[in-house]
Amino acid sequence: MTIALRLLTRREYSRKELQDKLLHAGFDGLQIQKVLDSLKASSYQDDQRYVEMLTRTRLRQGHGPLRLRQDLQRAGVDVQEHDGMAVQSVNWQAQAQAAYQKRFGNTAPEDARDYARRARFLAGRGFLPEQIRHVLADPGKNPDDFND
Repeated sequence: MTIALRLLTRREYSRKELQDKLLHAGFDGLQIQKVLDSLKASSYQDDQRYVEMLTRTRLRQGHGPLRLRQDLQRAGVDVQEHDGMAVQSVNWQAQAQAAYQKRFGNTAPEDARDYARRARFLAGRGFLPEQIRHVLADPGKNPDDFND
C-alpha cells in the first residue's frame, strides 16, 4: 500500500498503470487487487480523475482527440466509460487551429507538397481529417473564433 501511495503522490495513475507498476515491483495479483480496491474506496486512485489530468496535459501539449483516446487506451482506461465528458467538452477545431498556428504561424501552404507536410503534422498530433481540412482551408483563422 505504501508503494502505491508513494506513486500516487507524484502524479495520477490509471488503475492498470498502477497495477503494472506493482506487478513489476514483485507483488502478487491478489494483493494488488486488494490494494487497488482500497485506494479506489479511499479516493486516492480514480480513473475519471486520471482522464481529466491526461486531457489537460494533452491539450497543453497541442494534441488532438485521436492521440488522447490512444493514450487512454494505452493506460487501460475504458474509453467509452470515462472520456465522454472530457473529450466532448473540448473544442477540437480550435485546438487544431492553435497547434497549426504555433508551428506554422498564419501562413498558408505554398504548394501541394507543403500542404501534405502540414497535414501530416496535424495528423501526427492526433487530429481528425475533417479538422485538418478546415485548418488548412483557413490557416489564419483565430482559434478563439470557433464556437463550442
